Amino acid sequence: MSLYDEGHTIAGWTGVAVATTGSAVAGWGVCAASAAGVAGGLVVVAASVLVTWVLHLTGWGKPPGVRPREQWSLRSRDTQAGDGHPGCVGCRLAGRGRRSAGRAAVPGRAAAEPATLPAAD
Repeated sequence: MSLYDEGHTIAGWTGVAVATTGSAVAGWGVCAASAAGVAGGLVVVAASVLVTWVLHLTGWGKPPGVRPREQWSLRSRDTQAGDGHPGCVGCRLAGRGRRSAGRAAVPGRAAAEPATLPAAD
């Protein structure tokens, strides 16, 4: 029995399946001395990253950290994915979750510059 569910999501399993397929194709390319096979396999491995990222952004992944036990099912979808997960690199790359919870943007006004510390003597 595991105490947490790291990676048990549709996005995680699909990404691993696509990456495994790409690795097998690249491995076949090495054995067959086929540069096209190796290149094709590496393209599929790269595509696995994009597939996993898109599924995460559509709610089939999970935020960093531990989820409550009732959300461990593969069928549970993350309803908070549209807003971005705090500390999630994938969400940040997609432009989600950049605003901090304490600072709301005001339309038509530029964000205030962060305060700078005085130089040390």
